Amino acid sequence: MKKVMITVDYNPNAEKVVRKGYEMAQLMGAELCLFHVLADVRYYGVQYEPFMGYEGYAFPVDYNIQNEFVKVAQDYLEKTKKHLNGENITTHLVEGDTAKKILEYSEEWGADLIVMGTHSHGALEKIFLGTVASSVLERTKIPVYMVPINQ
Repeated sequence: MKKVMITVDYNPNAEKVVRKGYEMAQLMGAELCLFHVLADVRYYGVQYEPFMGYEGYAFPVDYNIQNEFVKVAQDYLEKTKKHLNGENITTHLVEGDTAKKILEYSEEWGADLIVMGTHSHGALEKIFLGTVASSVLERTKIPVYMVPINQ
């Protein structure tokens, strides 16, 4: 395995997923891609405590301007990459449906392994909405390493 793609959401819990994926990539001597999908812009207005070297944005954002959220997401990926301080790390940002974009880019990039977190969702939410993780698992041909995230 020479290419590891870590799916990174915008949440402090992502640090655990990134750390585990980075450890695996190092053990395999693999190239690493930090992959983020800009799916729902409302999450970028949430102010968290600093995590993975990222302190959030310190400027007012006009919620009608998608470009501002793209800049915030790009900054988040770059700070995460810098936080890892490793070699052979790239970042990739896309917009759209999260599961669909993970599946598309993992094949396009030639990922040998997808690393993603599993969030604790209620049973009804899983039944009616599904989860990104289950959608990816059901449709991918690429091995997936799931990192449990307890919220």
